[in-house]
Amino acid sequence: MSERYVLDLREVAETQAAFVGGKGAHLGGLSRIAGIRVPGGFCVTTDAFRRIMAEAPAIDDQLDQLSRVDPDDREAIRTLSARIRRTVEGIAIPGDLAAAITRALGRHGEQAAWAVRSSATAEDLPTASFAGQQDTYLNVVGPTAVLQHISRCWASLFTERAVTYRRRGGIDHRTVHMAVVVQRMVFPDAAGILFTADPVTGNRKVATVDAGFGLGEALVSGLVNPDVFTVRHGEIVARTISAKQRAVHALPDGGTREVAIDARRQEQPALTDAQVVRLVELGRRIEAHFGRPQDIEWCLVDDDIQIVQSRPITTLFPIPESGDQDNHVYLSVGHQQMMTDPMKPLGISVWQLTAMAPMHEAGGRLFVDATRRLASPASRAALLDVVGRGDPLIRDALETVLERGDFIPSLPDAGPGGPPARGVSAPIETDPAIVTELIERSRTSIAALERDIRTKTGSALFDFLREAFEEHKRVLTDPLSMQAIMAGMEATWWLNDTLREWLGEKNAADTLTLSAPDNITSEMGLALLDVADVIRPHPEVVAFLRGVESFEHDAFLDELAKLAGGAEAREAIESYLDRYGMRCVGEIDITRPRWRERPTTLVPVILDNVRNFAPGAAERRFEQGRQKAREKEQDVLSRLRALPDGDRKADEAKRMIDRVRTFIGYREYPKYGIISRYFVYKRALLAEAGRLVEAGVLPEQEDIFYLTFQELHDIVRSHQVDDRLIQRRKDAFRSYHALTPPRVLTSDGEAVTGAYRRDDAPAGALIGLPVSAGSIEGRARVILDMAEADLEAGDILVTAFTDPSWSPLFVGIAGLVTEVGGLMTHGAVIAREYGLPAVVGVERATRLIRDGQRIRVHGTDGYVEILP
Repeated sequence: MSERYVLDLREVAETQAAFVGGKGAHLGGLSRIAGIRVPGGFCVTTDAFRRIMAEAPAIDDQLDQLSRVDPDDREAIRTLSARIRRTVEGIAIPGDLAAAITRALGRHGEQAAWAVRSSATAEDLPTASFAGQQDTYLNVVGPTAVLQHISRCWASLFTERAVTYRRRGGIDHRTVHMAVVVQRMVFPDAAGILFTADPVTGNRKVATVDAGFGLGEALVSGLVNPDVFTVRHGEIVARTISAKQRAVHALPDGGTREVAIDARRQEQPALTDAQVVRLVELGRRIEAHFGRPQDIEWCLVDDDIQIVQSRPITTLFPIPESGDQDNHVYLSVGHQQMMTDPMKPLGISVWQLTAMAPMHEAGGRLFVDATRRLASPASRAALLDVVGRGDPLIRDALETVLERGDFIPSLPDAGPGGPPARGVSAPIETDPAIVTELIERSRTSIAALERDIRTKTGSALFDFLREAFEEHKRVLTDPLSMQAIMAGMEATWWLNDTLREWLGEKNAADTLTLSAPDNITSEMGLALLDVADVIRPHPEVVAFLRGVESFEHDAFLDELAKLAGGAEAREAIESYLDRYGMRCVGEIDITRPRWRERPTTLVPVILDNVRNFAPGAAERRFEQGRQKAREKEQDVLSRLRALPDGDRKADEAKRMIDRVRTFIGYREYPKYGIISRYFVYKRALLAEAGRLVEAGVLPEQEDIFYLTFQELHDIVRSHQVDDRLIQRRKDAFRSYHALTPPRVLTSDGEAVTGAYRRDDAPAGALIGLPVSAGSIEGRARVILDMAEADLEAGDILVTAFTDPSWSPLFVGIAGLVTEVGGLMTHGAVIAREYGLPAVVGVERATRLIRDGQRIRVHGTDGYVEILP
């Protein structure tokens, strides 16, 4: 019976992580790979850990307390975790368990030295390595010491860092168990880490080797700088040999100590070139076995390489599936759509089915393959021009790849490809009636969709939706709509470029677009000011809204109507939701909760508007913007007429100003149409999910969010569902939040970041893209969730990205800074509409700028200063 507590490493299968922990399972797998040397040893299984935990009933209460602690309350976590560790270490190991461990030691040489390593069931996972969260003990000599250190490993499941890691990852402490790996101690000449992919760039073709003298702990602990070798295609392409002044060596009676390295050896490489190349070859074999890039700990003993640990590198962004071995370059869709968070499978699937171009999924994000456009000189120039205007970092990243010369083959031009080149005027008259007609077409199409979908259920619904998706794409690609969008954008580019040349003025179009007509997104922000006007005179309603978190979303409006003034407030909010309730943060993902589904999301913004504005603010704001634009137009035209050939220049500028005023507002409408359709699709699919729940096929309606559109259709037909698939998808989606999607990703896995090639900003300034002119100084409010907004007049919003749903906040701020964005993305367009100085594409802005700091936003020149 006691033998279930101990398993020899050679008997361990890599599928047994629940029994031997992640580390033990990986070591078992390593032991089976031909040509890989792994020090012998055994695992003390999770059954032993469970038995120990059962010996102390007090631990249950302590775990209950721990589960209730705020993950940010470090003092409480420190106190509780220390108490649990003391409890675990104080439990005597039962005699039969101790005997099983001692027998295993005897089989390998009882008086040998051992490495005793923690192996938790939630570590070395494909989605979370948990590296360093539990403890390892080296050079443990004798059975008594081994047993003592096994107890310490069990207790290390509750180190402060491990507890915090699990709490932040949403992992229940009771679901994680601890096995312990006991291995023969290796006394190496050199040791270190091998990454089979570049851990910085993500390039899967590049391996890096860190090496130092003695035990690898000197590197892991930061005691010495390692030698670093970079290997590509079996050749060392870069090396850094460090002065390694210290090493960690094992002591004869157990334990380790730091020793000084002889001065003559300090700058000698810890490995020969041949050893580095051989090590990487072994690493590639291990990587192939596990099917993903690995972080490998190795030791060198008398020219013999031994592997003591291997775990997946969990920080690498996945590579989209291409189905071939060719080189590919992928562009992030999320950076263009202002939503870089991961999307759920149904959201990805529906976007793919309704998008105008093929979309590839990786890491819960979508990418387009730009390889063919980049290979053809004509389409390459057009693509670089358009993406460069939108996001200079993407252009620079693409140029970095192109400059290598050998990654993308150059193909002959195969006819028109990519977006139209800048300056090619779309053949369309400057006629406001065109915009009116386009908006009416969209409304009519959506009304027909809402009418016709009502009677559709089961397979008939999915057949209908596939047809609706085709209509969706037809509306999106309507030539007249595309011409109107391009007309507004090209006129903006013309004004900015030409007026800078003629008048020396930067970003002149920013003021000329203030309060442009027919902008559905800017109207949405102003309309919420009107809602605040209805609510402001009613103190009881305002007080109710301040405590609204305690109400369920579906009960909120009903409760509101019971108050004095509540009926009018409810009507105003309902009217707003009728027009804009399909919107939400991250709205390109159909699974995200819409404002109509969670109306309390709007409450913090309504309260800010009640507090910060006087009645009639919306109309005043719009009229002030229109007046500024008119004055700017008169100023520009009069200055142009004073120039040589001034009348011609003024006439040209006037035509372009009229063109911008006519079409730039429509730029926002197609997205509104897409999201309006998405809400119709979502309601129909959720109704179908409700029928599946009633039939006992699914436990919850929102489980459908973790299925593709086709998978959901199959379940509707068969009434059969794979619960494990849904759980795997939920786990994967949770893990994707830890990944940062790159703007540009190659098929080698390299994330190419790009850089701003500028030297016109002060030292220490944060560089970005200027998208809305002006300069403003104020308090930075770093807000990642719109529902947590608490803004005062004059605040500057700093956030990761803004899609149209953020525009209600724009009416109450003085400036905008985002990490993602381009000249024509929604945040930039609305910032210009409202006259807010704005800089977008500021890398890591939400981490470099602290909430409450004073900053100065230079919206004309594109940088942000953090003020003392």
